[in-house]
Amino acid sequence: MKIDLTDTTASKVNKALVQGRRAIGTPAVGMVLTLVIVTDEENAYDALKAASDAAHEHPSRTLVVIRRVSRSPRDRTQSRLDAEVRVGADAGSGETVVLRLYGEVADHAQSVVLPLLLPDAPVVVWWPVNAPLDPAKDPLGALAQRRVTDTYASEQPVRDLATRSGTYTPGDTDLSWTRITPWRSMLAAALDQVTCEVRAVEVEGEEFNPSCELLAMWLADRLDVPVKRSLSGGPGLTAVRMDTNCGPITLDRADGSLATLSIEGQPDRGVALKRRDTAELIAEELRRLDPDDTYASALRYGVDRLKSASSVHSTSSVPAVPKSEGRAGLALPAPVEAAAKAPAAEATAQAPVRREPPELEPVRKATTK
Repeated sequence: MKIDLTDTTASKVNKALVQGRRAIGTPAVGMVLTLVIVTDEENAYDALKAASDAAHEHPSRTLVVIRRVSRSPRDRTQSRLDAEVRVGADAGSGETVVLRLYGEVADHAQSVVLPLLLPDAPVVVWWPVNAPLDPAKDPLGALAQRRVTDTYASEQPVRDLATRSGTYTPGDTDLSWTRITPWRSMLAAALDQVTCEVRAVEVEGEEFNPSCELLAMWLADRLDVPVKRSLSGGPGLTAVRMDTNCGPITLDRADGSLATLSIEGQPDRGVALKRRDTAELIAEELRRLDPDDTYASALRYGVDRLKSASSVHSTSSVPAVPKSEGRAGLALPAPVEAAAKAPAAEATAQAPVRREPPELEPVRKATTK
């Protein structure tokens, strides 16, 4: 059932929701949360479809906030709210309200959304595109327990990651982080099967993909080893290679669907590692409403630290030293490996000249914190 309201108010939208529930014979409210989607007209359909699919697992009241741009200065001074209320089969397992804001009211969307929130239920705000750099200080973000962004939709994702590391507030999360959940699970399971020490890691993926940076920062933060970020043609993440004192461990996914896990001394195994759609990602985020401390720790590791650690390997100021014959192809000379853990400014000054290929120094045993 659909109810269209033109030049309306939040009070009339609430009455339309009650009227719609009575008309379809379900006066009781069975939603578990309120999902607020802040988007534009171009991306509204895809975001609403993903939220509708996720509502089969998490019945919710979905409020779609669309700020419409007025064409003339006169229109920009006139406020108007149009709403489309969907209940029953048109809204899936919950309720949907599409709010289109015109004029000055577009700058005060929180005043329209606040009366429509479900009482005593968690609030999640999701920005599919054009997310604020500090979601917690956004007027709509301040209403929520969880704030979901998607750095992949940003024009400069790496820059936005660096900015959000300084503005992180408990409750913030990103779909670029959610995309690497299967990768993190598989890598942790692989390390649980061996008793080896990880010396270096390489993360390979397409350019301008923030999931690659987040996975590299997570590995660097958890393993405390140098992590190299290399580029490939994609799609998305394509490989993670870990050099250990027991031989290489490689998780390679070249086609975006099926990956191959290779561990020294064990047969290669094929594992399902397909790229998930947005509905699966947002459904995963709605399963937990508490702060994600692991994401916070990886984010605060910093993209700049990741870059400086990688640049030490190729900087011309470090004397050229033959590499040890590591079986994974990622082995580093001990002086350079030690310098990779120090700030970039001190790394080149402290790296001694070695004339012989030294043995790799074992680094901290691979464990997850």
